Amino acid sequence: MDKRLLDILCDPVSKTPVRLLGKPELDALNSAIAAGTVESVAGVTVRERLAEGLITVDRKVVYRIDDGIPVMLPEEGIGTLQLTDFPAAA
Repeated sequence: MDKRLLDILCDPVSKTPVRLLGKPELDALNSAIAAGTVESVAGVTVRERLAEGLITVDRKVVYRIDDGIPVMLPEEGIGTLQLTDFPAAA
């Protein structure tokens, strides 16, 4: 993802900056998605694994990136509190 775009993106609700989702975080999220235990903020079960994503710097919300395009819709966010095996902050 273009660094300049990443620098201006933020959570649409809290305005918290975002960063790219790290591999351990992505792996943990995709494992939970495969287990069928992940819901979006809107309460819809997330069924598709993420190839890449963005996470707020406070580590509360993940947004998927589809074909290089960040999907920053509030209802599409994935809250990390529901992820029991989500890696601790580095």
